[in-house]
Order: sequence, then structure tokens, then C-alpha cells
Amino acid sequence: MKKKSKVTKSSTAAPSKKPDLPLSLDSLSELSSFMKSNGIIEFAWSKGDHQISMKTGIAGSAPVYAAAPMMSVPSTGGSAPVATAVAKEPESYKKVLSPFVGTFYRAPSPTSPSYADIGKRVKIGDTLCIVEAMKLMNEIEADFAGKIVQILVENGQPVEFGEPLFVIDTAN
Repeated sequence: MKKKSKVTKSSTAAPSKKPDLPLSLDSLSELSSFMKSNGIIEFAWSKGDHQISMKTGIAGSAPVYAAAPMMSVPSTGGSAPVATAVAKEPESYKKVLSPFVGTFYRAPSPTSPSYADIGKRVKIGDTLCIVEAMKLMNEIEADFAGKIVQILVENGQPVEFGEPLFVIDTAN
């Protein structure tokens, strides 16, 4: 699989000028090799005006299921640099997407218990949440059975059409 990488720097310099990269190309190559060997498929870093975002495919290697830790380096001034890494999810993980633009609610009322919590096993047709759209309360049901491993939206948060709401492990 082809690896993709993108290095960007905001600047008003002339296009013919060599870009002022925060890392050498050798360092980027080493980072790409590290990502591949550890199953990391996405990496983003920024400091001031410098930003690096890399994505790489994992061809022929065993998938890594745990996300790499988020790293932060102290800054001597200005905004703090941020680097994150994302690992590939197992194939048994399925996302429940919002069928509407609206507001996400985990329970039928503020005093009621949540429909779904992390670790809860759900069956096809179980209500997971409500998305309020145009003053209508729409119950969102599970399209597949499994165990909820992530809730991706906060209660009362606006959601877009097709936005992931839950991750369900269908192997459990």
C-alpha cells in the first residue's frame, strides 16, 4: 500500500523558496518507518506555524489495536506542540452513524438513566440514544449486536448527518 505524507507550513514566502521544515527529511523518513513498524496509521504535530500530518497504510503487518499514547513536549513560549498517533481499529468494531442533523441525547430525559454505556451489550433494535431533529425526538437503534466500546459524542452536543456516535465491538 502506498504511504501518504503531507508536510505543511503557513508562510507568505515565494513558491520557489525551499520550505523551512521543522524536521529534516531524514527525520520524517525515520518517523514513517517507526509508524509502519508499530502499526500507527496517522500522526499529526504542530508548533507555532509549523504543522506535520502523516498517514501511512499498513500492508502485510499485523494490526495493532491499542492507540499509541498522546505525546506532549513542554514549550518555552508560544503555543505548546502537540503530537498524536492513531492505531487501526479491529475489523469487528462497527460505528453507529447519526442519520440526522440534530442534537444528541444519551437518555430520554435529564433525570433518566442513559440508554447505552461503555461496556453494555446491545442487541439489534436496542435504543442507543436520541437525536432531536426539528423538534422531533428520534430514537437511534443498534443495527448490529455487540458491546459498546466507545461513545464518541457528549450529551447535548450537536451532530451532523453521518457523524459517528458509537463504536460497537460486534465480536462480543
